[in-house]
Amino acid sequence: MNLWLVLFLGGLLTFGTRLSFIFLLQKVAVPVWLRRALYYVPTAVLTAIVFPEVFLHTGTFNTSLLNPRLIAGILAVIVAWRTRNALLTVAAGMAALWILQPLL
Repeated sequence: MNLWLVLFLGGLLTFGTRLSFIFLLQKVAVPVWLRRALYYVPTAVLTAIVFPEVFLHTGTFNTSLLNPRLIAGILAVIVAWRTRNALLTVAAGMAALWILQPLL
């Protein structure tokens, strides 16, 4: 029962936090400089999540072409650039990683 309570309260807290920003930004005039800065937040967050996983997976900085995560990441970037399809990008990157990991 405690697990369900924690999950419910965690979801409620997350939902409430996000909803509060939606309501706040409707009622408050956001300065142009802040709106411009908020535009780059998703890119910064995605970069902070992806780069350590690609380059620091073994605990050391690895930029060699024997790093299967780097090769899969490069392939995913190319697929994203050419197709602009998020699902295809993830599928291509994951397929490349699954194929390359046993080989390298």
